[in-house]
Amino acid sequence: MVNPVTELQRFVRAALVEPVPRDHTESDRAFRRRRVVAAVTLVLGLVVNSWALRIAPGDSMFYPATLLLAAVWAVGALISGPLHLGRAHTRGGEASGRSIVQSLVLGVMLLGVFLLGALVVARIPVLRGPVDGLLDHARFGSLAVVAVITAINGVAEELFYRGALFAAVGRRHAVLVTTILYAAVVAGSGVPLLILAAALVGLVVGLQRRVTGGILGPIITHLTWSLGMLFLLPVVLSTAG
Repeated sequence: MVNPVTELQRFVRAALVEPVPRDHTESDRAFRRRRVVAAVTLVLGLVVNSWALRIAPGDSMFYPATLLLAAVWAVGALISGPLHLGRAHTRGGEASGRSIVQSLVLGVMLLGVFLLGALVVARIPVLRGPVDGLLDHARFGSLAVVAVITAINGVAEELFYRGALFAAVGRRHAVLVTTILYAAVVAGSGVPLLILAAALVGLVVGLQRRVTGGILGPIITHLTWSLGMLFLLPVVLSTAG
């Protein structure tokens, strides 16, 4: 008989704890170059992000601003140095699979946690107000376009934060540093739930990056969570409200 607790423990250990063996060592020169590119990209991203956050819902500039932000993250990541897809532990214990199903499960688990939290947020005006303001970009614009932009930005963020920046930080504190910086950038939104989400999601995908050694798992987890929130959060808030 399958023990759910044991299966969950095995899943968490394989997905977030035990690193897959690999050798992504690069020269000191390449490492220094990656650090410089990552630092410049982070500053440029902060500037563009600050501008994008000041755009009112319904303003047509929201689309090019967010696409520009995605371009900053993606271009900076790609020119920083090699990025790896990564490998994941399979159920049999091998380290030869890609982190696809594993990442989908993690994304759904994160989505469930935040949708449950939204039931509480919906009853607290000081928390719900900023969330409604953020969702207004989808309400006053094209949901399909917002979904595409959300997906593009999710990929670009993971290319940079769990790709270039993670590699630039070094091995010892990469999960902690990238999570803090990711949450700090999102903090400019002034949305408490979004800042909490950045911290938790950043931690999970950071641990994924540490385990798999690549960006594929974090991208899938991020997209599963962010697109799920885009389509389901308004439904949960309206139902709870």
